[in-house]
Amino acid sequence: MKVAIAADHGGYKLKEEIKTLLTSMNIQTEDFGCSCEDSVDYPDYALPVAEKVAAGEFDRGILVCGTGIGMSIAANKVPGIRCALVHDTFSARATREHNNTNVLAMGERVIGPGLALDIVKIWLETEFQGGRHERRVEKITQIEAKHAGVK
Repeated sequence: MKVAIAADHGGYKLKEEIKTLLTSMNIQTEDFGCSCEDSVDYPDYALPVAEKVAAGEFDRGILVCGTGIGMSIAANKVPGIRCALVHDTFSARATREHNNTNVLAMGERVIGPGLALDIVKIWLETEFQGGRHERRVEKITQIEAKHAGVK
């Protein structure tokens, strides 16, 4: 599995802890920034991760900012991305099983590192269930196609 990861200044510390977890899980990871706690703009970091995942260059993406909200909104603007903002383990599992999410967003200022690492591990290890959920995910893809190019 290949995972693209990025954060803004509000998620930098947690991103670094997640990278350590990914390394311990033998998951190939590429860090798309940022590399400090100086103020930056989260869309600049969400976009390359979302584009790389959508292009199939990475299997999944992980985004961290202060709340996770900005990163998830920005990532979901890229066609083919199903980014979920997750702050609990139940949602981490459900978003993979039911929604086949390919990008995970979290907020460093919302959850602590212990819970965040549990969420990442569950999210990475949980498989999409398919079945009735496949039909629903396909409907999301159809909505995306219908509104392609709409501003």
